[in-house]
Amino acid sequence: MSKGAKIGIGILVIIVVFAIILFSTFKNAYNSFVRLDEEVNNSWAQVQNVLQRRMDLIPNLVETVKGYANFERETLEAVIQARANATRLTVDAGELAKNPEQLSQFMGAQNGLSAALGRLMVVIERYPELKANQNFIRLQDELAGTENRIAVERRRFNETTRTYNQKIRQFPDNIIASMFGFQQRPYFEAPQEAQQAPRVDFGSSNR
Repeated sequence: MSKGAKIGIGILVIIVVFAIILFSTFKNAYNSFVRLDEEVNNSWAQVQNVLQRRMDLIPNLVETVKGYANFERETLEAVIQARANATRLTVDAGELAKNPEQLSQFMGAQNGLSAALGRLMVVIERYPELKANQNFIRLQDELAGTENRIAVERRRFNETTRTYNQKIRQFPDNIIASMFGFQQRPYFEAPQEAQQAPRVDFGSSNR
């Protein structure tokens, strides 16, 4: 075999090895992006599940409170309206990266509902008979548990999103992510104006 042929074979081997390494790098990075993307979607689904659980509990809470004739109507109507606002807005997991403004509006509505519930619980402190109502006590416990789950799932979503965002920003992953259209995901954080809203603390009522 001539020297030129050997050099040609050597170059061909190098090209093949390089192609295999490049393919493996792209494949591993892409599969990693897909896995992390699905984890973000699953985390968001859990957030929506616990938020829906809160939505489902509020009508029963409203009916219980309405039974007290002297209860402040304006406070109760604020909860009803806040729930209606939150119910109208939905966010699909696949749209989080494409439309972060939609998530911001969704968060604003959910924080508005939390604030309205917080004000409701403050007013209920003036009604010892209502606080002693067994149906209200049960609903209060369920809402408290739901609020805790919302905080947990929201934190998990943000942690999963952070892992995903860090991955697609690292070199050379950022190049591959850009080629395949993987975009950064927004976090589920409270808007600045909502951070001063009354905190919902269902465990503060005396029974």
